[in-house]
Amino acid sequence: MKTIESGLGGTLGHIALIFGFGVMLGRLLADAGAAQRIALTLLDFFGEKRLEWAVVFSSFIVGIALFFEVGLILLIPIIFAISKEAKISPMYMCVPMTSGLIVAHGFLPPHPGPTVIAGEYGADIGKVLIYGLLTGIPTFLISGPILNKVCKKMIPDAFTKAGSISSLGTQKSFTDEEMPGFGISFLTAMLPVGLMAIATMIQMMHLDQAVENSFLLVVIKFLGNATIAMLVSFLFALYTMGIKLEKDVKQLMDSCGSAIAGIAGLLLIIGGGGAFKQVLINSGVGDYIAQMFAGVDINPLVMAWSVAALLRICLGSATVAAISTAGLVIPMLATHTGTNLALVTLATGAGSCIFSHVNDASFWMIKEFFGLTTKETFLSWSLMSTVMSIMGLLSILTLNVFI
Repeated sequence: MKTIESGLGGTLGHIALIFGFGVMLGRLLADAGAAQRIALTLLDFFGEKRLEWAVVFSSFIVGIALFFEVGLILLIPIIFAISKEAKISPMYMCVPMTSGLIVAHGFLPPHPGPTVIAGEYGADIGKVLIYGLLTGIPTFLISGPILNKVCKKMIPDAFTKAGSISSLGTQKSFTDEEMPGFGISFLTAMLPVGLMAIATMIQMMHLDQAVENSFLLVVIKFLGNATIAMLVSFLFALYTMGIKLEKDVKQLMDSCGSAIAGIAGLLLIIGGGGAFKQVLINSGVGDYIAQMFAGVDINPLVMAWSVAALLRICLGSATVAAISTAGLVIPMLATHTGTNLALVTLATGAGSCIFSHVNDASFWMIKEFFGLTTKETFLSWSLMSTVMSIMGLLSILTLNVFI
């Protein structure tokens, strides 16, 4: 029981506040219409001929602020409305949209996987964020708009289907006057990313050591702490997405309360994963596996990716697979000194997103919303998650050469 308590507490201790502030920030953006504003503005900017590129960028930006399932439920009605107006199947935007969301989910804090894994490995969350952006952008471009062209050739019938979102019920649609402006919406969504990125860049350039007594740098480092960055961004969102739009306190508290209630199950799953991870370590399973691979010269990035990928295929949940991977990989990392822990975090996240299939709830959500057959879902959603995972690993290995 001591092992379970330490594993559960150690995992939730450094991420509970980040999750809490993050999910409330995302709900404020959604309830104010800011996420819809970001998506529609980018769609207008790219134009009808480049809808795929507009969707993948908008889903990535929205995906940074919203957890995967929330972003999916929020964006699907928007792309269905756009497809109706453009007189095309919503399937044209399925792969690009889900690619942007899943890359944000697997690579970027404050999403569960990368946030938890960074804490378990002892990696700097700011570096995970910056490296995640550098490797994530080429990953979602290849696994989104580019792969979509391949999917059209393999399953042309899927791109004629109308799909249905009736199971989502009546969706709130914001008028142009009700939505906040694009600038303030984008700033609110990206503020935590900006705060953490600036503080990390200063640290990476060693400016904090060059000017040790600078009050400004002390403040920037303080604001760049992941928990503080999420708190400041949440308070900023309360004003920009609430008070400024003349919402009363009860409305804001209802939004925040429902958001917090929605992650209760997720926190228990993550806590359970942390406990399982600690059992693997304390029971010696991790050490035993490390001894098995002691004489094998394998790149720790590839090793972390492979373990996470295997667990993902078996378990279905990307978050559980990622956390469980930490318990097996941490003992192995002891034999690989000098390994970049931020990149190991990203490799684990990339591996945990591979080949979403029938044991993953998202597989069935995509199938039902877009009216696909099981085969078509495998050749679109499952294929996209696999390509995204492999391309993510290749991008991470490439970045490892230069840092």
